[in-house]
Amino acid sequence: MADTAIAQPGRTARRVRVTASAVIVVAVGLAVLVVPPLTQLDQQAVDLANKLVLPSLAHPFGTDDVGRDLLLRCVYGLRVSLLVGLVAALTATVVGTAIGALAGALGGWADRIVMRVVDALSSIPHLLLGIFIVAMFRPGVWPVIISVALTHWISTARIVRAEVLSLRSRPFIDAAVSGGASRTRIVVRHLLPGVLPQAGLAAVLMVPHAMWHESALSFLGLGLPAHQASLGNLVQSARGSLLAGDWWPTLFPGLFLIIPTLALAGLAGAWRDRINPRRKSELML
Repeated sequence: MADTAIAQPGRTARRVRVTASAVIVVAVGLAVLVVPPLTQLDQQAVDLANKLVLPSLAHPFGTDDVGRDLLLRCVYGLRVSLLVGLVAALTATVVGTAIGALAGALGGWADRIVMRVVDALSSIPHLLLGIFIVAMFRPGVWPVIISVALTHWISTARIVRAEVLSLRSRPFIDAAVSGGASRTRIVVRHLLPGVLPQAGLAAVLMVPHAMWHESALSFLGLGLPAHQASLGNLVQSARGSLLAGDWWPTLFPGLFLIIPTLALAGLAGAWRDRINPRRKSELML
């Protein structure tokens, strides 16, 4: 009874966090899909007569240093950052899943070579490697996506490889081998379906990381073009305003970056607990 009473507040708090995260994610999805078509406003429209206006009913988030509506700019910036994060996370997950599954299924020298390459790439900081990659292209969406994807598949490859090695020791794999199934059939019919939940979880966890990575590159001036609204560009362009005492051009883009990524991470954590109940029970001990 005591253990149940102690665990109940924890479950309630976890349920509240998951519900709040889901509401935020749904609101973000509606905002990026509905607000731009409904407003029919140009988020690049300059109005120097209304530059750096404090938040008001006409401009709920105020305006930036050239009079553009900051709420609309934040929505467009979140739209771009979320698109980059989703595409980059999906690409990195596909690459990492393929490499990890191949290494785990082949084993032997192929597995050792792949894991040594993974270890070598893991020793290089993600941001440093990402800067090197985007520096070879003109600023744009696709160079950032390629940069994030090529620097974030490593963790997925490790997870998938470990899961494949675990599945290879299961009795149904031995039965399939004894029945004459080819290695390709075993990988496609038995191993890949077994690792898809972990790969999907890795993709969801990677979206917030990819959004932060894009924002960091754009903040450094190496990501998206300066005229294109992204959360990193908005924060970077507001540095001068912040030094002058105008706080809103920096605060609201920062909140648009922090709150949705924390909500996505919260949903991913709930999914992780659901697909891995053993870990959940160990944490509750």
